[in-house]
Amino acid sequence: MGLCTSKAEDTDLRAHKEVEKQLKEAKAKQDAQVKILLLGSGDSGKSTVLKQMRLIHKVGFTPEEIESYRQLVFNNLINGMRLVLEALQVFDISVEAPNRAYIAMVESAPDLKDGEPFPIEYRDPLHALWKDTGIKKAISRGNEVALPENLKYFYPQLDRFFDPAYKPLDQDILHCRAQTTGITETVFRLKTHELHLLDVGGQKSERRKWIHCFENVTSILFLASLNGYDMSLSEDRDANQMQDAMAIWDSICHSQWFKTTSIILFLNKLDLFTDKIQHSDIKSVFPDYEGKAKDVTEGREYFRKRFLRLAQKSSRTREREIYVHFTNATDTALLRVVMAAVEGTTLRGNLQVAALI
Repeated sequence: MGLCTSKAEDTDLRAHKEVEKQLKEAKAKQDAQVKILLLGSGDSGKSTVLKQMRLIHKVGFTPEEIESYRQLVFNNLINGMRLVLEALQVFDISVEAPNRAYIAMVESAPDLKDGEPFPIEYRDPLHALWKDTGIKKAISRGNEVALPENLKYFYPQLDRFFDPAYKPLDQDILHCRAQTTGITETVFRLKTHELHLLDVGGQKSERRKWIHCFENVTSILFLASLNGYDMSLSEDRDANQMQDAMAIWDSICHSQWFKTTSIILFLNKLDLFTDKIQHSDIKSVFPDYEGKAKDVTEGREYFRKRFLRLAQKSSRTREREIYVHFTNATDTALLRVVMAAVEGTTLRGNLQVAALI
């Protein structure tokens, strides 16, 4: 009887130890995962940051992805010009008479198929439209109708894209624009940890339905476009990009799901902001701005303080840290330095949560 009891106890002990071992392994695996939730308003540059992370960590693009981006470049050229043509109607501007025949071409342009070069018959018409006086006037007012910012990158390089042997460069891929839908998770393996970047797309109205699903993330990386201070939203021309970003930021900072989550703020597109502030006064959109009209440092500092004030409205300010960086998501060298700091910040937070330091 005693022998049978002893054997049963040994079996139970082994089973208990096995369960403990599995729990420890599961905890170690969980502790080694650093999860960053990417949030921000439309056109803030979240997808560009994800692409940059792949370049920084040498997680290259597959041949299939490169082909997809090649087709997307053509799509961006055509759809971008279609949006400009729509803006002409809004502004009651006409293209020059010799270029009017090209409008129908743009409207009926086909999608590219795998391996198919850019249709050469579109090169000269797109050149002509880009140089058109009416088109230039519409683009100069692009902030009013949320025209794509990448037009000024792609159109001056048209000849390169229409080369039959064209393959996208890293900068082409970084400037490609496609709406993010659903949730994507990208994993980067660091020396001691796995970095999980969660990018969330979708409409503003849906946000409150899914935001609680991410309460266990290590950090939130929030992007706002500095360049958007005078720009309308692509989905709502009566709304302002910067004000929309501030509204989202305010809701995240006050969310019950992120009481102690550290938040990293990227005030992005500093390069575009630096150019724009020379001819577009912040005070015309934000009347409480008291800095100099064309001063980049005072301008960006104004927005940094605005975001921090919104965060400090929350009574939870002392329970978490807010880190602010001025960035240009298409600048790989700059983002490499900034993301190294972000990874360090996030890793420290993860270790503190795991009670390892």
